[in-house]
Amino acid sequence: MAEPKRHDPRNDPAPLSPQPVAGGIAARALGARGAAYLADLNPEQREAVETLDGPVLVLAGAGTGKTRVLTTRIAHILNLGRARPAEILAVTFTNKAAREMKDRVGQMVGQIVEGMPWLGTFHSIGVKILRRHAEMVGLKNNFTILDVDDQIRVIKMILEAEKLDDKRWPARVLAMLIDGWKNRGLTPEQVPSGEAASFANGKGKKLYMAYQERLKTLNAADFGDLLLENIRLFRQHTDVLRNYQERYKFILVDEYQDTNVAQYLWLKLLAQTSGASSSPSSAAVTSPQGGEVDARSASGEGVTIERESVPPSPQPSPQRGEGVTPSLPFAPTQTESHRHPKNICCVGDDDQSIYGWRGAEVDNILRFDHDFPGAKVIRLERNYRSTGHILAAASHLIAHNEGRLGKTLRTEDVLGEKVQVTGGWDSEEEARAIGEEIEQLQREARERGEDHPLDEIAILVRASFQMREFEDRFIQLGLPYRVIGGPRFYERMEIRDALAYLRVIAQPADDLAFERIVNVPKRGLGDATLQMLHDYARKKRIPLTEAASALSATDEMKPKPRLALRDLMASFERWRVKKDSMPHTELAEIVLDESGYTDMWQKDRSADAAGRLENLKELVRSMEEFENLQGFLEHISLVMDRESAEAEQAVNIMTLHSAKGLEFDCVFLPGWEEGLFPHQRSLDESGRAGLEEERRLAHVGLTRARKKAKIYFATNRRIHGMWTSTVPSRFLDELPEAHVEVKEAAGGAGGFGMSGYGASRFDEMNAFGSSYTTPGWQRAKARKGSGGFHDNGQPRYVPDGVFDEGDGTDDSAANSDHLSPGGRGRAAGAGEGARASRHREGGTPSPQPSPRRGEGARGRRSPLTIEGELVAKSTGTTSSFTVGDRVFHQKFGNGNVVAVDGNKLTIAFDKAGEKRVVDSFVERL
Repeated sequence: MAEPKRHDPRNDPAPLSPQPVAGGIAARALGARGAAYLADLNPEQREAVETLDGPVLVLAGAGTGKTRVLTTRIAHILNLGRARPAEILAVTFTNKAAREMKDRVGQMVGQIVEGMPWLGTFHSIGVKILRRHAEMVGLKNNFTILDVDDQIRVIKMILEAEKLDDKRWPARVLAMLIDGWKNRGLTPEQVPSGEAASFANGKGKKLYMAYQERLKTLNAADFGDLLLENIRLFRQHTDVLRNYQERYKFILVDEYQDTNVAQYLWLKLLAQTSGASSSPSSAAVTSPQGGEVDARSASGEGVTIERESVPPSPQPSPQRGEGVTPSLPFAPTQTESHRHPKNICCVGDDDQSIYGWRGAEVDNILRFDHDFPGAKVIRLERNYRSTGHILAAASHLIAHNEGRLGKTLRTEDVLGEKVQVTGGWDSEEEARAIGEEIEQLQREARERGEDHPLDEIAILVRASFQMREFEDRFIQLGLPYRVIGGPRFYERMEIRDALAYLRVIAQPADDLAFERIVNVPKRGLGDATLQMLHDYARKKRIPLTEAASALSATDEMKPKPRLALRDLMASFERWRVKKDSMPHTELAEIVLDESGYTDMWQKDRSADAAGRLENLKELVRSMEEFENLQGFLEHISLVMDRESAEAEQAVNIMTLHSAKGLEFDCVFLPGWEEGLFPHQRSLDESGRAGLEEERRLAHVGLTRARKKAKIYFATNRRIHGMWTSTVPSRFLDELPEAHVEVKEAAGGAGGFGMSGYGASRFDEMNAFGSSYTTPGWQRAKARKGSGGFHDNGQPRYVPDGVFDEGDGTDDSAANSDHLSPGGRGRAAGAGEGARASRHREGGTPSPQPSPRRGEGARGRRSPLTIEGELVAKSTGTTSSFTVGDRVFHQKFGNGNVVAVDGNKLTIAFDKAGEKRVVDSFVERL
């Protein structure tokens, strides 16, 4: 439906029929109808659902039914007739959460939910408003939404025009600065001079301004603009703001603790009554860095943003657990003109605010009652996810944070297993131990006649580099896994190319898309032609497509590129005519065929050409669920969350940030070491605030677990290719001892004994005399299995050192060689607390090729020594090496054997000096 350029109240339709008066007969009669959705709510949840008048903050801890409260509240509003579907604004952060919210409401109130156009993400609602009023902010309603790649290309053009060296002043850095400014609601004029001076010798503000002007020329907006331009629209056109304030009878916000400044300002404008003072005034706002910014007050908001005198240094914190109202750079001060805000309900958890690095302001939720006087705060503390020990540990840990409103999670469930803390020698041993634990969980479930789905197991790491060890280990085990957070389908090259063609058809002024495919496939339109088009377009201030049409009709270009360009522009005109007369899926197929793009990949002989063609087919299939081309392109631009297409049961590996909102039966939390968790960068950049956000991240990690939470740390870790000695995280000492069990790694962690954290089992070792119960040892003793798959489809893993019954290898041979120290099926005397960098893979039935000298090849076992002291007890066998043999060791390099004691060798290494090692860890030169 076409929208007028400017809202004119005189053109409004006749007033709608009045709504039932709150507390009146009609409202009470509606409320007397059966409301089955209220029956299963606990008292706190029901209070949050039924408190409909005025501002409400629902502090919902992890697993307390936050989404249920939010969706039930919407259903309750509709059921009581307090608002029509189109009069409810419900915003969240991801498309997945918005879909879930809509589905749940639909289950309670039926198809009426389809009439809720204002239920979605901040950006999807922002773009809907912006398209209605695009002309008011200098855009056309068919503007393009740029992704990060397109932003970088625009900025590179601007840097080139300013004759700035892209290597010294990278475009990506400026893009991050601009994104940060937009997240804080700052237009180019409002950027603090101190911040603008940090890029290109003070040209940051000028470049930001040039970037915004370029976007207007391209008829484009980036993600930050979807809210920033909304804010500008509302402030400069109070009639538009008033229209939306009157339109929304109820506002509901999910994950309020994750909102940034721009989202806060957008909500604050919409949440005020339309009768408040609307005269704009100037004010100053203090940036988080302490600089002052000229900013206009929120028109129609009835509040004035006054000058803050907050220094950039941290302020003294309130007492732990107290409600706090910290000073914010954008905090409004109430004036006499302030009117009571409308019915806004924000749901969130200050203890789960973990996105400060991307602009989220936890202070938004901490000062809710200050922003909305008279707000009612309802705490949801009854957890329905985790067992008692896990909740107690998480609550005790987060209580060390001072900047929080305070709540304590509780459960009526059983105490369950205690949180386990395990120390290992290195990160590889950590991965081995976790692999053993996962196999043990599956084995125990099978013994009970049950199944332990791999989908219910998650490994949550602090940094993505930690994933490699787990991937390597699981490949060796044959254990299915998936890494959450990989490249998205729509970010692949062939998909981006195809989308660029479609974008130019839908929006001819999209220069970035046109530039991407003007010579793809090759048409003889090289850099010289493109430069000519840019020069002409810049001179005439027109899009590249118009410049191409004009130049291809003249003799200014050489015949060959002129003809190629003319054919391309004719194709675009032909496709554009077909856009409104045929299904967009058919159009996409025609474009890919007639452009020669499909033929280009069909002729390509590379190994991945077939996969790219398949991806293009999948792209066309994905368009079928959309009504038209514009709807599909807008969906692509707005989709933020990754949909996994994997149906196979697999262990989930992801970062702690990616795990927010998810839950699993068993959660492994590796890498709890100082410098990694809490992360040193957070401590260096944000001080106490950074530490508290890291602690909230730890709280999030623990509360992802329903039944088992297992924490690991290593005393040695390879970071950026360098081995680093680490100390356990301070968070471990902040856990309550009554709810934590210190456990030795199943894979053989020697970290406790060697680091002073407890007695080591090496103190009481006898050669294969132990009866300890690690899965690897039990498998070695029982010599089970021969590979293949279990009845439930799970792969059966045969560890190294465990052989088929008919392989001709007797127990003594297995014990003396294949189950030697370092093997996965090793004995108690194997010295599992080994030195870092060992890949203990020996003992397979068929001989494996040796790694190249100096390489840490998979399958090669490395020495089991600690500061030259042998920790593995001899198995009593005689070594095949003799004094004088020249040998190679994976860690210590080349050396000569100077003494032999059973299977123990004393070797004088060329560089490392004299060391004692087990003979199976060296090879003869």
